Amino acid sequence: MSKRDYYEVLGVERSASEKDLKKAYRRVAMKFHPDRNPDDKEAENKFKEANEAYEILSDPQKKAAYDQFGHAGVEGQMGGGGAGGFGGFSDIFGDVFGDIFGGGARRSGPARGSDLRYDLELDLEDAVRGTTVKIRVPTLASCNTCHGSGAKPGSRPQTCGTCGGVGQVRMQQGFFSVQQTCPNCRGRGTIISDPCSSCHGRGRVEETKTLSVKVPPGVDTGDRIRLSGEGEAGPDGGPPGDLYVQVVVREHELFQRDGKNLYCEVPISFVAAALGGELEVPTLEGKVKLKIPAESQTGKLFRLRGKGVTPVRGGAPGDLLCRVVVETPVNLSSKQKELLEAFANTLSEKKNSPRQTGWFEGVKNFFGDMKL
Repeated sequence: MSKRDYYEVLGVERSASEKDLKKAYRRVAMKFHPDRNPDDKEAENKFKEANEAYEILSDPQKKAAYDQFGHAGVEGQMGGGGAGGFGGFSDIFGDVFGDIFGGGARRSGPARGSDLRYDLELDLEDAVRGTTVKIRVPTLASCNTCHGSGAKPGSRPQTCGTCGGVGQVRMQQGFFSVQQTCPNCRGRGTIISDPCSSCHGRGRVEETKTLSVKVPPGVDTGDRIRLSGEGEAGPDGGPPGDLYVQVVVREHELFQRDGKNLYCEVPISFVAAALGGELEVPTLEGKVKLKIPAESQTGKLFRLRGKGVTPVRGGAPGDLLCRVVVETPVNLSSKQKELLEAFANTLSEKKNSPRQTGWFEGVKNFFGDMKL
């Protein structure tokens, strides 16, 4: 029976790149693999056919001969001594599927320890000015008795005889050659026959350490401070991870922060709002005088330049923006009410309350335009 065209077997064009060939071969091989199609002779034959096609087309010299002379140009060049042979299949399969099954992976030394996170709450004043705080962090530290090896002093871990220190073993399943974690050493590559009594062979012990954290001026919620090497110790004596201190700034009773600017509300009497005046307002550096012009309305913003926050990454300081809130007097006496009523009788809506007059005119026009 004549053989099918190799390009047709893999379902690719003759101009297909090496990457396209791999992708096509993977698709066909997974579809017809014998482990997925037990006792299916036709699937097995298609799997062998795909293997043969890929072995020829993935080799530049064999591919050139096949493109010029067809099957006659590659007879006797198959990896098993002839067409349809399976010699060298493990290498091809490992090359295509290595990223999935970990083929060829080897230990490259002890793993690095895990990074840790610590949430640090600060008052606004400390965040703006900077401070130094002490924190207590639970972590896994290297065992002082065995220095992280896990073995009793005077002994040392032995190379695993099952995996030869690689930490992985190759399992042959049908046509598959799969890398798996060594069941004997569980991927460590070594066996501890005489474990350390302090850490029981783990190489690490639980402890809580106290650290001093220098908080730079201008930090805000969401900023992180990295303490290199203050994370968990690595297993098998590996290098430690890092500690990330996450800043959380508490709410302040007077100020709200927006980047490098601060905001605060300043309540004033309606008399001060109408006549104007001067009052003291707080800043993070102390009290300052704020001049209120006559006829100020609720919501008016007054900017105090440079009284905000200097950004942690540098730059000019922000501003303090004071929002005026006119306070209506409460708990009035009879005399005060009489005075207010007499005062109200002297007011002209158009002259003394232009915004109110304009608003009512707008309402009147709105309803007048409505078609009922």
